[in-house]
Amino acid sequence: MQATRLMFLPGASGNTAFWRPVAERLTHPGERLHIGWPGFGSTPPDPAVNGMEDLVARVIAAMDRPTALIAQSMGGVIAMRAALEKPAQVTHLVLTATSGGLDLSGFDVEDWRPALQAEQPALPPWFAEDRQDLSAQLGRITVPVLLLWGDADPISPVAVGERLAALLPNARLHVLAGGEHDLAHVHAAQAAPLIDAHLGR
Repeated sequence: MQATRLMFLPGASGNTAFWRPVAERLTHPGERLHIGWPGFGSTPPDPAVNGMEDLVARVIAAMDRPTALIAQSMGGVIAMRAALEKPAQVTHLVLTATSGGLDLSGFDVEDWRPALQAEQPALPPWFAEDRQDLSAQLGRITVPVLLLWGDADPISPVAVGERLAALLPNARLHVLAGGEHDLAHVHAAQAAPLIDAHLGR
């Protein structure tokens, strides 16, 4: 099944422009949809959004046709949860620098939450408390998954991508030299052809 919609999910910064350099370079004909998180970045708060499950529901509500989820960092956790809840609607996953969804206690990772909360003090407090470990469920995600990681990312090091590649049965890991946590935005010219090729699988 091929995607007719490409849904782009930002990380906890809520930057809905994060994926635009990639989206503009893709040749895939699917409709582009950029999702924002209420209360994050420039997206106004919504009193009905009070936890990660509400963000997952927001994504699922927009999956009314075959959809590829293309997600950064925290958005990757939401994408995986949406794929677990509505597998028939998800054709492909692209996960970049996804630092959640796993038990990270055994990894050497930098905690990004305090800096982001200091930078954006109006962020909803519940997002920093989410520590859900999806490890036991990831084997149920059988769609093609592209894992894009940078080898200079202290927040989500390559070892995290390798762990996801081991847990997801149909995943491929590609590491970009010099890539940091924002690799998909900064290295869009390198990322876009990889994503295009993946969406054609």
